[in-house]
Amino acid sequence: MHIDDHSLCSDFPQQRELILRLINGNEEFARIAEAYTRIDTEIHALEVDESPIGDDSMHQLKHQRSLLKDGLYERMMAAE
Repeated sequence: MHIDDHSLCSDFPQQRELILRLINGNEEFARIAEAYTRIDTEIHALEVDESPIGDDSMHQLKHQRSLLKDGLYERMMAAE
């Protein structure tokens, strides 16, 4: 099974420098980015290991990741 990489720099390669600048200089962005990375890592581990998790639980994790990514994207656009 192919597992997609959903790290912030992978999903937004053109904004890599901005992401790193915001992580290092904006405490709120860094906090949200850390939460995003934590959930993304959990999802990735579950997908790779094919760990037993219900579809509803996986959907909820992916939804949380999506909400965090949307918030991070809005902050990136506001910072440009």
